[in-house]
Amino acid sequence: MERLPIRYIEVVEVGRLTPHMARITFGGIDLADYVQVEPDQQVKLYFPRPGQPQPVLPDPDIDFMSWYQAYNDIPEPQRPWMRSYTVRRHDPESGRIDIDFVLHDHAGPATRWAETAAPGDRLAMFGPSQSFARPTPLTTSITTADWLLLAGDATALPAIGSLLEWLPADIPAIAYLEVTDEHEEQPLSHNDNTTVHWLHRHHTPAAPGALLIDAIRQARFPPGAPFAWLAGEATAVRTLRRHLVHDRGLSKNAVDFTGHWRQALTQDDPPTEEDMAEAQERLAATT
Repeated sequence: MERLPIRYIEVVEVGRLTPHMARITFGGIDLADYVQVEPDQQVKLYFPRPGQPQPVLPDPDIDFMSWYQAYNDIPEPQRPWMRSYTVRRHDPESGRIDIDFVLHDHAGPATRWAETAAPGDRLAMFGPSQSFARPTPLTTSITTADWLLLAGDATALPAIGSLLEWLPADIPAIAYLEVTDEHEEQPLSHNDNTTVHWLHRHHTPAAPGALLIDAIRQARFPPGAPFAWLAGEATAVRTLRRHLVHDRGLSKNAVDFTGHWRQALTQDDPPTEEDMAEAQERLAATT
């Protein structure tokens, strides 16, 4: 039986990209066999409970369902918090990875950990794994389109940054990025055919993603068949997808969409009916 891809990773360096975005570099012997095949590589991070030097997890030498049940059986005061993240960059020479953390004003366990992270601190990471892989590779879908549409909030910036760096020079792209203000903009490497639109919320009372929705509804798309990549607050992402499919005529298979977070809810809360419907739509789009 193949060992589950569970690694213990150690903080090597901590920096700030913007006032609300930290970049943390991880290393460690468990990353020696790490391979990044595609951009937008998602992993699960496990954060220790207070007083734990590192997260306490079940033995990885069992099948996934047994491991997941054992994880859930850990008493809650000792069970590590789990959150989903994107690997921003992998340096195969040093064996290190960068992961960017949004530092939310209403701090949860991941933000609290990132705000005080220091070299030597340890997390656990599940992935990369075929459990998270798409049946149709994302990179194939992008490179067969005429142009790429990217839309997301601050939580999507690590994935969008990795996608733009990877994108071939002959693929045009348009990115709409919603952040708090101009101080949250960050340099993004991209080809000469890419246009980036920064949208500033300025603490407006509008719902998360409202600026993205308005901007894309009003946008004049270039000719050709696009592939759309959407991520951010779940309700806003679903609204954008419906607009692209029903109003713009995109095929459902031409839209990759992920709800990174849910307003007033965390990953510790059970899925809503809309969450379950989104999961079914994502599954149907890949079969």
